[in-house]
Amino acid sequence: MQTAFVEVRGSALLKAPLRIAGVYGRPDAATLVRDVQSPYRETTTIRAGEATIARAGKAPRRFPLSRAPELAALQASFGALLAGDRAALARHWRIATSGPRERWRMTLQPKDAGAVGALREVVLHGRGAELRCIESRLAKGDVQRTLLASAARDAGPALDGEALAALCQQRADAE
Repeated sequence: MQTAFVEVRGSALLKAPLRIAGVYGRPDAATLVRDVQSPYRETTTIRAGEATIARAGKAPRRFPLSRAPELAALQASFGALLAGDRAALARHWRIATSGPRERWRMTLQPKDAGAVGALREVVLHGRGAELRCIESRLAKGDVQRTLLASAARDAGPALDGEALAALCQQRADAE
């Protein structure tokens, strides 16, 4: 299973938000792969309690997920979301849902103390069975948006941060 993504990261250190594009993959139930294709090449693989980051021309970096509890929760959460397993999702997050099936929203707040220090909440936006966007609201800093599937395909290169936010949140000005 895989899906295209476009991620937009803001930072006070950047003149414009950083736009990253690639593919998320789940080759098996225990593995999550994030393959960045633009503006640089990088593959992050989360499996067996470890994250591996590989860039062309450099030795892969490995670290245990215990050093990054938010990544461990992310891997478990993706699996639970894809399987429709609310009980597994609820082990890591407080869950709130709203909206009709055509434009739903799920808000996840981390239960793990380590994750809470880095992440306030994650808001998922979807349409029917499709997860279209993930908004990560960090404890410090801007909102990070990851557009998936059809939203990623609709995110043309000329769209600015406001247009991408509207597309993510499925507001009328993006339709």
